[in-house]
Amino acid sequence: MYNPNKFKLALHLCNMAEEEYENQYFTEISSKIRDLEDKQRIIKDRVLLIGQNLIEMKEEFHSAFLAMKKEIELLKRDTERLKSFFETASSEFSKFAKKDEVEILSKQAKMFQPLEFVTRKDLEKLKNN
Repeated sequence: MYNPNKFKLALHLCNMAEEEYENQYFTEISSKIRDLEDKQRIIKDRVLLIGQNLIEMKEEFHSAFLAMKKEIELLKRDTERLKSFFETASSEFSKFAKKDEVEILSKQAKMFQPLEFVTRKDLEKLKNN
């Protein structure tokens, strides 16, 4: 009844099934680990790329900021020059003649008519004639 070979065979089959299960389990775990390592590598590459892009963007923004700062300084200098020019021009305007003053002088010049004046010699010639 008791056959030791059957027991050994059953034990051997059990051991083989257990080994196959363990191999399958380790293969699955190994596959998952590889997948996780690949994902980690991809994420690492992306993070490095994002870091490089951030550095490039920072440099571009810094350059643009410096250019704007220089432009603002130039605009400030130009504004100061314009302000100085307008102050000088406005102080000079008070020295100019006003329109009504020019009209008065024009009327006086028309009344005066220096070209129509007679010289003494001309009077003497008229008197002698």
